[in-house]
Amino acid sequence: MGVRSLTQAEAEGRSGLLTVERYDVAVDLTDLPGGSRVRCESTITFGCSRPGVETFVDCVAEVEEAVLNGVALPAVVGGRIALAGLGEHNVLTVVTVPDCSSGEQGVHKAVDPADGEVYAYTDFTPDYARYVWACFDQPDLKAPYAFTVTAPPGWLVLSNSGDPRIEDLGSARRWTFPPTPPLATYNTVINAGPYYELRRSGAGHDLGLFARRSLAPILDRDADELFTLTTQGLEFFADKFGMPFPQHKYDQVFTPEFPGAMENFGCVTWMDWFLRRTTPTRAEWDHFSRYLLHELAHMWFGNIVTMRWWDDLWLNEAFADFASNWAAVSATSYTDAWVAHLADEKHRAYFVDQGPTTHPIRQLVRDVSEAEATFDAITYAKGASVLQQLMTYVGEAEFSAGLTSYFAKHAWGNTTLEDLIGAVAESSGRDLDQWRAGWLETAGTDRLTLDHDGDGFVLVAKGPGGQPRPQVLAVGAYRGQGDRLERAALVEVEVAGELTRIDLPAGADLYLVNDEDLTFASTRPDAASRDAFFGNAARLPTPISRSVAVTTAWDMLINGEASAAQAVQCLTGVLAVETSASVIEPYLDLAVEAADLWSPESERDVLMRSVAAACRSLSGVGAYRKAALRGFARTADDLEQVRWLQVEAGADVDLQWRALVRKAQLGSPTATEAQALLDRDPDPEAWVRRLQVRAATPDPAEKTAVWQTMVTERAVPLASVYSVAGLFWTAGQDDLLRPYAEAYLELLPSIHRGGGGPARTFTRHLFPQFGIDLTFVGRAEALAATAVPVVRANLLERADRMRRMLRSRG
Repeated sequence: MGVRSLTQAEAEGRSGLLTVERYDVAVDLTDLPGGSRVRCESTITFGCSRPGVETFVDCVAEVEEAVLNGVALPAVVGGRIALAGLGEHNVLTVVTVPDCSSGEQGVHKAVDPADGEVYAYTDFTPDYARYVWACFDQPDLKAPYAFTVTAPPGWLVLSNSGDPRIEDLGSARRWTFPPTPPLATYNTVINAGPYYELRRSGAGHDLGLFARRSLAPILDRDADELFTLTTQGLEFFADKFGMPFPQHKYDQVFTPEFPGAMENFGCVTWMDWFLRRTTPTRAEWDHFSRYLLHELAHMWFGNIVTMRWWDDLWLNEAFADFASNWAAVSATSYTDAWVAHLADEKHRAYFVDQGPTTHPIRQLVRDVSEAEATFDAITYAKGASVLQQLMTYVGEAEFSAGLTSYFAKHAWGNTTLEDLIGAVAESSGRDLDQWRAGWLETAGTDRLTLDHDGDGFVLVAKGPGGQPRPQVLAVGAYRGQGDRLERAALVEVEVAGELTRIDLPAGADLYLVNDEDLTFASTRPDAASRDAFFGNAARLPTPISRSVAVTTAWDMLINGEASAAQAVQCLTGVLAVETSASVIEPYLDLAVEAADLWSPESERDVLMRSVAAACRSLSGVGAYRKAALRGFARTADDLEQVRWLQVEAGADVDLQWRALVRKAQLGSPTATEAQALLDRDPDPEAWVRRLQVRAATPDPAEKTAVWQTMVTERAVPLASVYSVAGLFWTAGQDDLLRPYAEAYLELLPSIHRGGGGPARTFTRHLFPQFGIDLTFVGRAEALAATAVPVVRANLLERADRMRRMLRSRG
């Protein structure tokens, strides 16, 4: 029998039966420097409300021994061990031996190519703890965890609770950690290896940063900013949530080969891709600041208070995304966080929410395998935007008061949607039932359009089912002043029906619906200014107004209401005047995507040259120089331009790699230059940059070798698959790429091996972008019917994206 996924009904039955008192988990990592086996002994002390009944404990790892109340248990079946004849008080001990080399989830061993040092981490979202040790792997059976870890003598061991007792055993050391507060299984962690460590005090806490030794200089470079952001976040959330972070120690661990970022209580794990090998741009810092604050917000949303079941994943992820932007704007130097959110993330949510995989923010999740499919732009970016709308709707002070009440009442417990919305409703005095039903329990995007009749202006609002959601938004009226637009009026309006009168001045040159970006809705310019809209976007006076206009133009492109040329016109115009460094790179990414992926072949070169010209112009602005040169590296038209870029790049190894990629795409030999650059690049993952150059090369042997490394061997770090795959599917290489489109379809039945993270990454980023037609898209959509949920959702989303692109290409 295969490994079974826990259903909601099973979880509810088990939580109604059991009370978990504590976990005592002993972990032996001493085999890892040379081997791949981890030995775990999990002892669970728990009560049963109906003695004599039968239930099960989750366990997918190889079991050496399992004993319940002194009685040996039978073998694992379907990832479960049956527990029969339960007493009122029970002690279960299970010894497991997971293998780090098996490709399974839960525990991973990484070897640093720079020095051969070994690092290990655990990663348990959503239910991967059961792959390492026996546990009741569901979010509402929270309990304290006491970890004891035996590790090689030169290693540091990090876990949720700080200040372990360390014993020297001669050939090893034993780390005994104090028990944690009650946590869900997926919020626990062990990180271990010969880490480089930095510590500092901040906000009354002992803050730690860790990285593999080969990245110590980069951690040193970024440490001041990381400590500052962490301190600012801790202070802000303590104030807004009415509860300081309740543990003295807060660690953040940057580890090799980790597939993202994980909010383990008191010990956040990061993929060390976030430690940029070249000095980060402002946009990269803006992006990272929001990630850092997102994981920090999870200490409250997810750890201290945990969703009861995965249908309320938004209680974790949407709130953490919202809170990170709220904190960044209010407490850090990254005051354009909401603008960057709109430019970088929210437009993706609009796309997904108007496609075949749309779903309510809170949705039915029948089992954990379905939960893996909900880690998407709707749960994160739309959820964050909807919560911003809620704060606008009720008022910031009232919203914060509701959160304070929520945490005071539910600390260390589990909640549902009703608990949170009820707390905000009580603090604000507003009935939020209609708001909750419209925003959290209804899929799809509202459409807002401004009309003008004989009596003035009317906002026309249509919801997915007809009636729009209750929401507050603003409409700006702008008049020309020379080559700029100035705001003549900003009218805030509460939508309560399909038609809402707005008192706006007549005769404006542009009316901007959803000015200030207060709601989540697809907007359109009024009919009179539609044709001039794409050029007028650059004349708007603020980063947020320009970003709203860019988002409108992009939404029109993906819905077939604007051409790639119009989108590029809008984006390059805005880039020429943009004052926020936080959005330069997101806009450049969109401009390149529109020109390269959405344009007809007959227009592609012209539009790419237009973006290249914008990049070259921006490269003269100091704050934008690096971002602009990166954009130019993607759009340079010929080898002479590439040579200019190489001269401009100078000693910047990152830009030199990007120049070689473009040189490869243009068909010029790169092997000698690439080897020389590889020899002098200090980055432990520099071989991936060499692989990117090979991926871009229009050569059959190179395509075969890259596919073998990236897909068959899965040797590319997960964070870099996107960049390698994007270059593999290069425009103009259709004949070379067609066989790999077929290989992608053949790969789909097994693409989910290794868990949800790899499944999402490979399904999305390996989807062909050239060398296919609508028939291929239909075949991919047909295969989705038999795929596991996380693959199905991402496959349908990618197919929808390609169907729209092919339509736009004509």
